[in-house]
Amino acid sequence: MSTSSPEAVKKLLENMQTDLRSLSMECKKKFPPVKEAAESGIVKIKTIAARNTDILAALKENSSEVVQPFLMGCGTKEPKITQLCLAAIQRLMSHEVVSEAAAGNIINMLWQLMENGLEELKLLQTVLVLLTTNTVVHDEVLSKAIVLCFRLHFTKDNITNNTAAATVRQVVTVVFERMVAEDERFKGIVEQPPSVQGNTNRRSVSTLRPSAKDAYMLFQDLCQLVNADAPYWLVGMTEMTRTFGLELLESVLNDFPGVFLQHQEFSFLLKERVCPLVIKLFSPNIKFRQGSSSAASPAPVEKPYFPICMRLLRVVSVLIKHFYSLLVTECEIFLSLLVKFLDGEKPQWLRAVAVESVHRLCVQPHLLRSFCQSYDMKQHSTKVFRDIVNALGSFIQSLFIVPNAGNPAVVGAPAGGSGSGAQGTAQGGPGTGGVSGILTSQAAFEYRGTWIPLMTVSVQGSAKATYLEMLDKVEPPSIPEGYAMSVAFSALLDLVRGITSMIERELAVEEEAAAEFRETHPDQGWQPQPGAHLVWEEMVSACWCGLLAALSLLLDASTDETATENILKAELTMASLCGRLGLVTPRDAFITAICKASLPPHYALTVLSSNAANFSSKAYSIQGHSVQIISPSSESHQQVVAVGQPLTSQPQGTVVLTAKNIQCMRTLLNLAHCHGAVLGTSWQLVLATLQHLVWILGLKPGMGGALKPGRAVEGPSTVLTTAVMTDLPIIANILSRLFESSQYLDDVSLHHLINALCSLSLEAMEMAYGNNKEPSLFAVAKLLETGLVNMDRIEILWRPLTGHLLEVCQHPNSRMREWGAEALTALIKAGLAYKHDPPLAQNQRLQLLLLNPLKELSNVLHADIRQKQLESVLQILQSQGDSLGPGWPLVLGVIGAIRNDQGESLIRTAFQCLQLVVTDFLPTMPCTCLQIVVDVAGSFGLQNQELNISLTSIGLLWNISDYFFQRGEAITQELEREEEALQKQAQEKGETLNRPFHPAPPFDCLWLCLYAKLGELCVDPRPAVRKSAGQTLFSTIAAHGTLLQQPTWHVVVWKVLFHLLDCVRTSSTTADKEKIESGGGNILIHHSRDTAEKQWAETWVLTLAGVARIFNTRRYLLQQLGDFFEAWEVLLNHIQSAALSKNNEVSLAALKSFQEILQIGTPVKDSDKAGDEFAAMGVPPVLIDPLSASGPGRPLVRSDSLVERLTRYNGAELQAPPPGEESALEDSALWWSAWNTWYRTGTDSTRPPSGPAEKFSFIPSQPFLTALIQIFPALYQHIKANFSMEDLKKLGVILHGAVSVPISSDASPFILPSFTEAVLTSLQEAVLTSLDVLQKAICVGPENLQVMYPAIFEQLLLFVEFSCKPPQYGRMETKHVANAKYNQAEWVALNYVPFAERSLEVVVDLYHKTACHKAVINEKVLQNIIKTLRMPLGLKYACPSESTWKLAVSSLLKVLSIGLPVARQHASSGKFDTMWPELANAFEDFLFTKSTPPDNLSIQEFQKNEAVDVEVVQLISTEILPFANFIPKDFVGQIMTMLNRGSIHSQSPSFTEAEIDVRMREEFSKVCFETLLQFSFSNKVSTPQEGYISRMALSVLLKRSQDVLRRYVEDERLSGRCPLPRQQVTEIIFVLKAISTLMDSLKKTQPENVDGNTWAQVIALYPTLVECITCSSSEVSSALKEALGPFKDFMQPPLSRVQNGES
Repeated sequence: MSTSSPEAVKKLLENMQTDLRSLSMECKKKFPPVKEAAESGIVKIKTIAARNTDILAALKENSSEVVQPFLMGCGTKEPKITQLCLAAIQRLMSHEVVSEAAAGNIINMLWQLMENGLEELKLLQTVLVLLTTNTVVHDEVLSKAIVLCFRLHFTKDNITNNTAAATVRQVVTVVFERMVAEDERFKGIVEQPPSVQGNTNRRSVSTLRPSAKDAYMLFQDLCQLVNADAPYWLVGMTEMTRTFGLELLESVLNDFPGVFLQHQEFSFLLKERVCPLVIKLFSPNIKFRQGSSSAASPAPVEKPYFPICMRLLRVVSVLIKHFYSLLVTECEIFLSLLVKFLDGEKPQWLRAVAVESVHRLCVQPHLLRSFCQSYDMKQHSTKVFRDIVNALGSFIQSLFIVPNAGNPAVVGAPAGGSGSGAQGTAQGGPGTGGVSGILTSQAAFEYRGTWIPLMTVSVQGSAKATYLEMLDKVEPPSIPEGYAMSVAFSALLDLVRGITSMIERELAVEEEAAAEFRETHPDQGWQPQPGAHLVWEEMVSACWCGLLAALSLLLDASTDETATENILKAELTMASLCGRLGLVTPRDAFITAICKASLPPHYALTVLSSNAANFSSKAYSIQGHSVQIISPSSESHQQVVAVGQPLTSQPQGTVVLTAKNIQCMRTLLNLAHCHGAVLGTSWQLVLATLQHLVWILGLKPGMGGALKPGRAVEGPSTVLTTAVMTDLPIIANILSRLFESSQYLDDVSLHHLINALCSLSLEAMEMAYGNNKEPSLFAVAKLLETGLVNMDRIEILWRPLTGHLLEVCQHPNSRMREWGAEALTALIKAGLAYKHDPPLAQNQRLQLLLLNPLKELSNVLHADIRQKQLESVLQILQSQGDSLGPGWPLVLGVIGAIRNDQGESLIRTAFQCLQLVVTDFLPTMPCTCLQIVVDVAGSFGLQNQELNISLTSIGLLWNISDYFFQRGEAITQELEREEEALQKQAQEKGETLNRPFHPAPPFDCLWLCLYAKLGELCVDPRPAVRKSAGQTLFSTIAAHGTLLQQPTWHVVVWKVLFHLLDCVRTSSTTADKEKIESGGGNILIHHSRDTAEKQWAETWVLTLAGVARIFNTRRYLLQQLGDFFEAWEVLLNHIQSAALSKNNEVSLAALKSFQEILQIGTPVKDSDKAGDEFAAMGVPPVLIDPLSASGPGRPLVRSDSLVERLTRYNGAELQAPPPGEESALEDSALWWSAWNTWYRTGTDSTRPPSGPAEKFSFIPSQPFLTALIQIFPALYQHIKANFSMEDLKKLGVILHGAVSVPISSDASPFILPSFTEAVLTSLQEAVLTSLDVLQKAICVGPENLQVMYPAIFEQLLLFVEFSCKPPQYGRMETKHVANAKYNQAEWVALNYVPFAERSLEVVVDLYHKTACHKAVINEKVLQNIIKTLRMPLGLKYACPSESTWKLAVSSLLKVLSIGLPVARQHASSGKFDTMWPELANAFEDFLFTKSTPPDNLSIQEFQKNEAVDVEVVQLISTEILPFANFIPKDFVGQIMTMLNRGSIHSQSPSFTEAEIDVRMREEFSKVCFETLLQFSFSNKVSTPQEGYISRMALSVLLKRSQDVLRRYVEDERLSGRCPLPRQQVTEIIFVLKAISTLMDSLKKTQPENVDGNTWAQVIALYPTLVECITCSSSEVSSALKEALGPFKDFMQPPLSRVQNGES
């Protein structure tokens, strides 16, 4: 309820009346005047209440009268009455119904009470109510009221004193509050500021308003009082203390700074009164030195007095805080004093309060900035800010340095609980725990044996003082141990926090402004105000050394995690701030401090020591005290959490990491993570330290460069406690995040980071040289991480990054380079996979940039690096193969950079890449790269480490060729576009276009490169590769050759095919003949391939066959080329040299190729075929029109039609050559060229060796010779027109030579059947076929050819001779096949019998056809045949084969049956004269052979043979004897003699075996006999001589028979029972048979032809025959029976004969 509301007023009136009544009651007896006054007062109040509406105003007006009764009541000095009155007065005051006059009266009355010492508390209460409820009290009244309170403060009563003190304080506040209110009221009114005349009159306050004036007077007197001077205004003061005065001054200054700042008068007071006062009062503290004995100083020094000193410091704090701007100079003095109070020589309590005061300053960064601006940045001024920081630093240092023990004045020295310090702690100062060292868990600092506990002194950022607040203490308190340190520590932290946050805030504001400015004025540069920066830089420069010194020391001494954390945070924020301000030295200094703290003590890390040297030399002198930057001490009692190895090149012992080290490490990580952008060159320090820590902790890099806890490889392995084990993943994670955050750095910072990592890595490389110790991979791993997170701007860092990693890849330490490669390849893969903007496909430069290092890796010689490189190529292909585009040449270059010294696993990996490329990526790569693919595939074929790869790569070349074939058109177009572009460039530069096979079109060049590559592989040293490459080359040309343009074929033939043939020929002829042992492992090599020479032979075979096949299948195309004939010659030359090579396989194959190219007929004449050929070659059908020879647009190269036809590519001639000589000429030229080759080959290969057999090792094989001869018939078809006698002779030589060649014994079982079978070898067949072809051709050919018949006969007859006389091959020893041993290298003569026999049959056949030809007659062919047959006929049983002579006989019979009529016909010409003797000899040799039949000849066989003999005799009887008159007489004579000899063969008296054998030819003898008889009797004997011969023969025969018979009879008789010898029996039987034959003949003959003598002889035999009847042999008996039978005809002699006899 407000005091002016009607209810309140009503209540007030009631209360007043009640009070007055009570007063009247109390005073009724003793003080009647008072009673009367009270009663009149009641009346007065009632009338006021009745008359006035505004009762309160009326009351105030009349307040003097209203108050009067109460004042009188107080005057009674009766306690009860006084109390009642004071209460009533207070009630009036509180309702503000007291006027100024009344107030004055009240004060006077109170003053009297005070002087009388009555109701002191009530008095104070009343004054307070009076002054606070209204403003009526002014000037002297006010001053009287204030003095009254002061005086009550100094009574004997404690309660009164304290209450009075409080009241004084309140009253002083009220006075100033009134002034502030007054200023508020007049704020709007502009006044003329009064002119202040000088400061002469200190009391000239006429210009001030009332309240202000009061305040001014009061403050001025307070100063007077503190200074122990008389007050001007507070009249009546009796006593005063300085402490109280200082407190009041402080409260006024603190509470009402505005008053002093707004009013000059007050400012003046501050300057003139307060400051000098403070300085004067400080003097004892300044002069006092702890420990200086009184005797030493001339005048006794006033000791510092704690209450005053402490209050002075409080005042100073306020002055500095609020009035710094007014009192710049004075503050400089104060601050300097303050710094001095921190001296070690000052008392402990003084230092404590001083440090509390400093702390108060430290939490006011703006103030500190002002100091810096006002002092430090001014010339010739004290560097106050720097001094404050340094003083704090040296203060902290001094606490650790144990002071002089001999000085008892040391209070609370932190000497480990000794001396007075122990008492201090025992008193239980705040936060202590009794004697130090008991509570080890307590936070504390410990340094070199000094242990200082750390207490919580204030909340961060507020300077809550302990001792500055001890206003009730008179004696200096004992300071607990560690208190000063704790405050100083807080002050340091608050200082750092304040400065940094302030500067950072301002920086942020400035950056915002800059950003806005840039937005609004994009064209102009932002110019910040230089002033602010200068201040910030000065502040940092001023304080960093001191801070660093103190913080480093504290960090080293700290044993508490939180404290450590705070120190580190301070160092970190300072480092960051210095970085932002670009102050490199301080930044590096702070970072170095953190780095050093992270590492074990005394850890040798060059970066840090060199860096520390820059500023460790600086010492800061603070008033004679030097502040050293203390190097860390090693004896910190820290929990060891890890033991590891130092990262040095020389192995050393272990080092330990403490929990604090790890904590520092985390700060370091934090610094790098959050403030990477400002680190600049100090990345070097940070990263070097991290590298060492990571090493000691045993973190090893894993995928993507992130570190994982791993084990150290050598030395005592790292020992980690569980505490740190749980931390490790976190640290590793932070480490990774640190490098991830590099993506937020600007380009310059990023380059700093990369450079730092590179130089770290270089150091690590240096260290890893020369030993295979585990290297530090930190830098490499982190380079990788940094690269990976900065992919979006990879270009700016790619070159330094990859350049360095490439160096790492060449490092001898395997682990090092392995990581270099890992990092490099990972970066390349990531770079290619990253979604760049623009994409890589549109940014070729970037793509090539990314791929380039991959290519560079190929120059590294280490296999592991190449392996890594190739694996990554494989991965790149698998993931980005489709989008490589212009990067293909690089990738292919990498795949193809294989060398033979690289080992097979490498080559295998590279090859996998190539396979992937060929199978999947040919369509996606630019066509210009296809040639590179071919080269690369070829290089895999040529490598010699892994045969399978070589072979597979040849397969790849085939696949590539297939691809070319399928995509021919597309590839052609693209290549031609490219070619045009290149052509243009070349012209612009004035160069010629340089590419292999240039004139050919680009697509053809691609093919040529492929062929050339395959060609190279065809002469690889390894046979399997050659074989595969050869097959592929020829298959490719065969399958896809049609795509090539015609001129390209020229290159294919000469540069590819013939070049290849040359190389193969050279290699084959020079190949080693040494036997190759089994091919490694258990592979056996077949004997046909066990020398290099044999292996090359296979290659030669393949190559030659392939080229021949191409010539065969592409004849059309090739004939268009101008030099087809030359090519043909070259090919034939190759075939010849191959055929003549001393290798059966090669030579045989050469002939097969020869056969193949000869089977090519002349180009097909019908137009359909031509059309198809063209279609296959891609020539449009339009061109196939038969154009006239000089059609439009057809260049006539030369008039020579042949050349023209060969050079022109399209045209009608190609389709149907004109039927003129040119085509015949051209073809026959080719064929004759072939014939010459054949002839040379045949001659050379069949020519027998001239020297002794040993020297000659090579004999052509049968299949070779067969093939050679088999070629002839085909060849002959094309050359028969001009085939001359000369050629025939050449042929004969070759055929003869070929047949004569023996075979080796080990081949014989395959060529010869067993000896018993008579079969021709294929060679012999071929020879006969050739002759057959010839004779058939002659047969149908023109007349002039028939002269060749005799030559053919001659040849055949030569072969017939082989049956008895095998041919000699030079001087070679040959064995008969049956005697050859299979396993010895001997030469075996073939069984020529079947061949000779077949030749003989051919002769007979041919003679049959040609007997009447002139040439045959003229050349005495028949005679030659007979002459030749004489040999087998004569040998008969001695022939190698029985069939021979039988065939010879039958052939002779056949030939004679044809030839004798011809001979008779031409008898007159004499052409057959020489033949007859030959024939006679032949008969004789045969019928009376010198050879004996074999023992095992059976009777049947013998009889068959005899039948043959009989046949011959029959021929004589039918074909010769009847025509005796046309036959030379000598010949007939010879025949007769022979017959005679045949019939009387058994006349020989001897009994040899031969005789017995011969004797068995009874039938023969009989026939001879008969023929003889027939000839004797039947013909009219033309000459007596002849008749004589036959008669003579008969008589001889008969006489001999007579003898034999007689001898037999005698022997029979003598022998008795013994049978006679077999021979004798045989003979007698023969004789008997001959007699019967004779009888038969005589009967058949005309009687007149028989000589009488003969009859007599016959009859004379009869008795002898009869005598034989007694013989015992049944055989003889039967023969006898036959002989006796015919004699019956002699029983009746013919009539004529008797008559003759009679006559």
